[in-house]
Amino acid sequence: MNNESVFELLRRGEDFLKTRNPAQAAIVLERARRQEPGRTSIREALGRAYFNSGRFDKAAHEFRVVINLYPTNSYAHYCMGRCAEKLGDMLLPRRHMHLAQAMGYETNR
Repeated sequence: MNNESVFELLRRGEDFLKTRNPAQAAIVLERARRQEPGRTSIREALGRAYFNSGRFDKAAHEFRVVINLYPTNSYAHYCMGRCAEKLGDMLLPRRHMHLAQAMGYETNR
């Protein structure tokens, strides 16, 4: 078994995201999450990996955990809204998008 640190796993997962390989990113980031389940940076990156690979239910779960741990994370609210849109929810996306905007997240980045 590879003894990569959580930081190394997170960095490698983010590299996979940058090179548009979300499925591989998810595998690496799941390992990091198992080691540090309360670390929101890992869960946020894993949510992005799931979202980019079309696994919207899993992405929504990760962003929900981030929001529960860090309720003022505007990016997590934005991503939760996007997941809810993809899952066909009609009300939840609006709520999270408004919260993200109220917290200063700009979707035009």
